[in-house]
Amino acid sequence: MRPPDVQLAPATDAPSPRALSHWLPQLVLLVLAVGTVLAAARTVENLRESVELARLSEPLQHSPRGALMRLLIVGDSTGVGTGASDARRSVAGLLAREFPRLHIENRASDGATLADVSRQLAWPGQFDMVLVQAGGNDVIRLRGLDALRSDVDRIGLLARERADQVVIMPAGNIGNAPFFRAPLSWWMTWRSRQMHHIVREAAEQHGLVYVGLFHEYDADPFVSQSELTASDGLHPSDAGYRAWFDALVLQADLSHQLAGARAP
Repeated sequence: MRPPDVQLAPATDAPSPRALSHWLPQLVLLVLAVGTVLAAARTVENLRESVELARLSEPLQHSPRGALMRLLIVGDSTGVGTGASDARRSVAGLLAREFPRLHIENRASDGATLADVSRQLAWPGQFDMVLVQAGGNDVIRLRGLDALRSDVDRIGLLARERADQVVIMPAGNIGNAPFFRAPLSWWMTWRSRQMHHIVREAAEQHGLVYVGLFHEYDADPFVSQSELTASDGLHPSDAGYRAWFDALVLQADLSHQLAGARAP
């Protein structure tokens, strides 16, 4: 007698290609959603840390007796020194240490944009040099490139009214900061690159000294050396400001330009 035909049930251990094609897009969306939530939570935490660092920061002022040269600093939180453990370890503080007979008036403020820097420069006063530390907030706040060009041009004109020697040093590659995650970090890098291009062109036009801190990811010391970044993942640390200071001294030839403010 012929045995009955037996219908074997398909194995259920592995999903069929049709099932995979149905569930894979939803799985990808789920992974992206979880990643976005985690990234957002970390961003909020870093933002709180950044606000706290700003609250604790104060721009260094230096008024030594018998000062022989005068420096005006304008800008944003990087001019204030937010992220440094002490104002003496900011760029302004390191300048005061290196050039003890240099009077430093620091008008920088946390959160300032390039437009705000124009207002900082509107106050009267004559100096031997103006140092502009700004541009990062314009990148982060997505200000239009035309507005950046207009602001930098105005800064160049106003700064030259305050001093014959003007140095402009924007923040480095914002997109490389741990504060940001892809794909937002890619956008921040593109905007940082454009901002530096605008500042460099304006510096050439107005006779300013441009200090370039922008580096692509693979060449950025702030990527390879995590200790250069403060705890908020955005501002420089003590070591980061030291790296900026070294770049400033080298690229702006401060050893020569501020030689009269060195100790006798």
